[in-house]
This record gives sequence, C-alpha cells and structure tokens, in this order.
Amino acid sequence: MTSTEPRSRVLSGSLLATAALAAAAMVLPTGFAVRGPGPTEDTLGSQNKVPLVEIKGARTYPPSGELRLTTVSVGGGPVSDVFAADVLAAWSSPQRAVLPVETVFPVGITQQQQQEQGQAQMTSSQESATAAALTELGYTVRVTLTISGAPSGSPAEGIVKEGDVIRTLDGSDITTYDDLLSGLAAVTPGDDVVLGVDRDGARKNLTVTTRDGTTPDGGRRAALGVLVSSAYDFPVDVSIRIEDIGGPSAGMMFALAIIDRLTPEDELRGQVVAGTGTIDVDGTVGPIGGIEQKMHGALRDGATWFLAPESNCDEVVGAVPAGLHVAKVSTLAEARHAITAIGAGDGATLPTCS
Repeated sequence: MTSTEPRSRVLSGSLLATAALAAAAMVLPTGFAVRGPGPTEDTLGSQNKVPLVEIKGARTYPPSGELRLTTVSVGGGPVSDVFAADVLAAWSSPQRAVLPVETVFPVGITQQQQQEQGQAQMTSSQESATAAALTELGYTVRVTLTISGAPSGSPAEGIVKEGDVIRTLDGSDITTYDDLLSGLAAVTPGDDVVLGVDRDGARKNLTVTTRDGTTPDGGRRAALGVLVSSAYDFPVDVSIRIEDIGGPSAGMMFALAIIDRLTPEDELRGQVVAGTGTIDVDGTVGPIGGIEQKMHGALRDGATWFLAPESNCDEVVGAVPAGLHVAKVSTLAEARHAITAIGAGDGATLPTCS
C-alpha cells in the first residue's frame, strides 16, 4: 500500500500541472482573429438623431421601409486579444468564424492605422455611392480625373506622370466618368489611344497602349492602366454621416438610399432589406468579407431580405440563416430593381445564389 503513495502523488502533481497549463493557455493570446455579426444601420434613418443620408438641392421623398447596411465585429490583431476560450466559443457558434489573423489584418498594422484606413475607404465609398446613384438617376456628374500613377508593368508606366489631369480621349472631351468609359468601350484592348492631359499648365497628347479591363457584367473592355483620383462636381448636395464604421462595403446600400430618397416611387413599401457590397462609379457591385456574419446580423435586426454581391455567392450558398431570403446583384441597377421587386411582393422572381 505504501509503495503506491509516491506514484499517486506524482500522478496528482502531473494532473494539477496539466490543469494549470490548460488554464494558462485559455488566457494567453492566440494567432487567430474571430469574426462575428456586427451592428447594422438603416441608411434611410438616423444615427444619434443625425440622418445618415441628407440631401439638399433636389426634392426628396420620405422612405417607408429600411435599407440596412451590415457590418462585422472583429477581434484579434491590432484590435484586441483573442484568447483560446474565445476561439473555442467561436468554433461552436454558427454565427462566428475563426481565421488566421494575417488573413484579416495586414502584418504589422497598428490599431490607429487600421482605423485610418477604414475611414479613408468609407469616405471613398460614399463619394462613389453618390456618383453612381446620381448617374443611375440620369444626372450628369462632372468629374476631374487626376492621374496618381501607373502600376508597375502597366503600358502607361513612364508615359503618364503623377498630377496629369485627363481632358480628352482620342480627341473627345472627358468631363464625366461615363465619357471615359464610353470612349474606352469603343477601343479594343491592346490598341493605342491618345490621352490629352494638362501637365504643368500645358496640354500634352500622350499615346497610351490600353490593357484588358472588365465590364460590370464580367465582360472584356479596354483600360488605361493608370491610377486616378476623382474630384466630383455633384449636381445635388449629398451628405453621408456615420460614426464608428469604416471600410468600403456599405457603398451599395448608401447608393440605394440616395436613389430611394430622390425618387417618388415607394420602392420598399415598408419592407426591411439589408445588404452589403462595394460600389464603383460605374455601378459595379463588388465583393466584401464576412458575408456569413453579415447575414446573421441582418436577420437579428429585422431584415427579411438580403442583397448579396454575386461575386460572394460561393460563400452564401449553404450559409443563409433560416428566415432570410437572398437576392444576388452585380450592379446598382440590379440592386435597384431588386428592392422594387421586394417592395411589390415579387421577391421570389429575383435571382439568388445557387
């Protein structure tokens, strides 16, 4: 009997040590990020008694439903520590996802840099949303396009200079973004174009070889292969204000809110529609991250319909929470048609991810 006592003490000590190590591991930071449903906001409503979208210089109409932008809440990286207990809890929840932190945050980024980047993306998306919405409604949106550079390997590298202001394409004036797109639509990718620019107070004509680009429906079109910044002269004063939310993924929902407020039709007829997607000036709806979590957040906050970028459909299939209907869209025009169909009770006719 006495010969087993030391062995028992060793076993007990080992179990205690193992338990202590396990407990310590539960409170040590991990290399993971946890993504969950974040807050949603009605782009037709107010935040802290301030309208998210305010329009002056044109007649507006009261909304009857809601257009809710969706977000994700993220822990890990520069935002906050994620512990083993958090990871285990997230793994057991269908609403949350566990990801390697480097797939969510750039390596070495600080929390301040992350916030500044998100705010810059939000500001840019609001401008693109305004331009796309007003263009969709038939307004002429004048723009000054200034070249900020050319990507490495682009045929335009070494030809254009930072600060060049685009004025003409093959002799035709460029005063709107649509002017540029229409001009390039008549060009075969790989062909040369003559780009008229203002440089250092003088007009210069530059011969640029175009490269492959894509249309909103995924087709092929010519592209200049340059980076540009846009300064818009909007015919209607649109102000978008939102706090504590960054990134570009609310662009489509802001554009839809502008359209809803500027049209006499009652598109929504009381329906609550949520969604997500970046927006380009030409109305292209682009992919975003965290769509599974955003769908759960939308359902939690009362949405029965969700607008998803077509390019995110592979993540949507099999992940739609019960009680939520999804319509896929690839352009602002399709998204506008979708909310009108949902309001009219014809949502079942809309294409979905499959």
